[in-house]
Amino acid sequence: MIQSKADLDYYIESDLKSLGCYPLTWKLKLGGVFCPAIWQFQIKLRKLEYQNNCKKNNYVQKIYFYLKYKSYERFSMKFGFSIPMNVFGPGLCICHVGTLIVNSNAKVGSNCRIHAGVNIGNSSSLDKGWVPDNTPTIGNNVYIGPGAKLFGKIKIGDNVAIGANAVVNKDVSDHVTVAGVPAKVINTKGSDVIHGDSRF
Repeated sequence: MIQSKADLDYYIESDLKSLGCYPLTWKLKLGGVFCPAIWQFQIKLRKLEYQNNCKKNNYVQKIYFYLKYKSYERFSMKFGFSIPMNVFGPGLCICHVGTLIVNSNAKVGSNCRIHAGVNIGNSSSLDKGWVPDNTPTIGNNVYIGPGAKLFGKIKIGDNVAIGANAVVNKDVSDHVTVAGVPAKVINTKGSDVIHGDSRF
């Protein structure tokens, strides 16, 4: 979670490396119209997290936060992203524009590579109903393929690769690849094989 200006800089730098946009230039840091569209979205997310976590001590800052949030909301609707603040660690790589739905109670570690059509959500049952913290916790260096669905109070380990259209509703250990409906372990290569490195 971003708790300082130094954290903000670190998150931005890590995200840029994951997206392949590094080194950081002043244009990329501003996140303006000359930048790739997904980067414009991600830098708005990181700056919004910083504003929310560190800069809401007075009315002026709260108004500034509200304006930033409305801009972020417009970008979210334009790209089909429903990504709340303070869910993803540093090194987030959103691969494509397209529907992404993430529950605000989910927690995702560093260097997550995520594709379009992914849903990371809550799970409810007829006897328990909706439970607020019934959401996934995802480790570091996790690859989430297109259309994957992750739901319920599950733990996804580090260096995991989740195949396209997989439905994951149970815990997944470190360094494995899962696929299918419901998802099952298909090998022990994990996300290392995606780009030959555990860091994207």
